[in-house]
Amino acid sequence: MSKCKGKNERVKRKYLSWLQEAEGYSEATVRAIEKAIWKYEEFTKDADYRNFDENGARQFKKYLATNKNERTQKVLSLKSQYDVLRHVNNFLMWLSGQPGYKSRVSSYDVQFLKLSKADSRKATAPALPDYPSVEYVKKLCSSIEGDDEIAMRDRAMIAFTLLTGMRDQAVITLPLGCFDAEKLVVHQEPNKGVHTKFSKQIVTRMFEFDETLVKYVLDWHEYLIKEKLFTHKDPLFPRTLLEQEGGTSLAFVVKGVEPRFWKSADSIRKVFKKRCNDAELDYYSPHKYRHTHISEAFSRAETVEELKAISVSVGHENLSTTFFGYGRMDFDRATEIIANMNAKKKKNRRSYSKEEIKRMIDGL
Repeated sequence: MSKCKGKNERVKRKYLSWLQEAEGYSEATVRAIEKAIWKYEEFTKDADYRNFDENGARQFKKYLATNKNERTQKVLSLKSQYDVLRHVNNFLMWLSGQPGYKSRVSSYDVQFLKLSKADSRKATAPALPDYPSVEYVKKLCSSIEGDDEIAMRDRAMIAFTLLTGMRDQAVITLPLGCFDAEKLVVHQEPNKGVHTKFSKQIVTRMFEFDETLVKYVLDWHEYLIKEKLFTHKDPLFPRTLLEQEGGTSLAFVVKGVEPRFWKSADSIRKVFKKRCNDAELDYYSPHKYRHTHISEAFSRAETVEELKAISVSVGHENLSTTFFGYGRMDFDRATEIIANMNAKKKKNRRSYSKEEIKRMIDGL
């Protein structure tokens, strides 16, 4: 490693460590930031960070706009360019305040690491999410035949993901004791091992979108307690038990489930993908079910208070997060809703009070 590259690497490690330890960024986010910095190093051919200037910023933007992905042979999308520039901008801005770099890296020059306002708007424009319908989920669950443990678990897990809108990492780390089957309430408690985003404590009430889907979950919960004798500390959705066939065979066969948690969310995604393939249905990741949950819940809300309750139940501190992150609406749906509003008789139309409208605005 050259002296210059070694120096760059040391200060970069310091920055990444600061992001994770002081700023609290997740490992995944830090890795994404590191990849963006690699893109800059690739452009400069590992030149000293101190050589950065306004001209370098302009040239780097041109490089990103024309640089092709080695695997796909496609240039970076505007969204990817925007993210790379944002991460490199933040890094160099931090660097401009560090000893040995203050007089060399100008914060003025760093500001040139931005797309035009028009391109920035295009890059950050929210895309309408593609997610499954409730009917799709019902069809997927019903396609899973059999009453063996794996079939029961998979049906219940898919149904549960939709009915609660929980993130996949939280689903696979949820102990039995955190699910109140009588009240249909899930206590996502990090101190009991549930992996929630930012380690937030979340109390989620299942939506009863469909009786059959709810029954899949309740039957599975009862089976684990009465038949498998699972305790409140065991997983609600345990991992698959594999055992060697025995004899001269080295093959492993599925023997049901065991009271152990899965190690990563990749396992639940593989289950969803397999069940979709078996049913010859398009695959949607578990997180897409969160979009379905919120969209379906929103369609049932009639008051500001109900909208806020949905937001709280999915773990959002602000209603705006739910609206702008998951409540996007296409033009066809918007025109349909307004047409229905026009068709309503005035006496039956729901009107918000000034206090409710104020709470809605405050929630945003």
